[in-house]
Amino acid sequence: MISVRSPTATTAPRASARSLLLVALACAAGAVLALVAAARPWAVEVAVRPPPLPELRTARSGGDLYPWLPALAWVGLTGAGALLATRGAVRRLTGGLLLLAGAGLAFGAGVGAAGPGIGGGAGASPAWPVLTGLGGVAMAAAGGAAVLLSRHWPAMSARYDRAAAGRPDRAGRGAGSTPVARSAERPDALWDALDRGEDPTDR
Repeated sequence: MISVRSPTATTAPRASARSLLLVALACAAGAVLALVAAARPWAVEVAVRPPPLPELRTARSGGDLYPWLPALAWVGLTGAGALLATRGAVRRLTGGLLLLAGAGLAFGAGVGAAGPGIGGGAGASPAWPVLTGLGGVAMAAAGGAAVLLSRHWPAMSARYDRAAAGRPDRAGRGAGSTPVARSAERPDALWDALDRGEDPTDR
């Protein structure tokens, strides 16, 4: 009997794996964007000193103003790898954490962009909070996609388990065959086999 594999059955796993990879890459890209943008100057604090001393200007990055922004971005970068390495409920939980972390980044960037002094002074730009918010939105979108689509995504560990199950051992037997526990044999049984003219290693 000749079995014909449906093209849909072949392309569906590939599409699922492709969507998983795209979501993980989007999450990682958003996290990196947020990390870089949060490390740039968001504001310049000006301290007025009595003459003839000049004004003292101090650039403050987004991480200086809101220390939890870089922490949330690191959560996104770690979660991108966790999406590839986990499965089932753990993967959905990871997606939920990424959704919350991305929303926190977007909220913090919005508060920072509306804050006083943001973008003021030389070297500070209002674009950095906006880019941080965009990175948070990308992370949140990736987390939401993971929650909704994770049940259709393949598990990396399961593929390696299947490969290991079908790999033959050194004696040419498959993983499903029963191995001979030579280490459990008694030394006197080996000598008895030699006395009978048998090769105890050929078992």
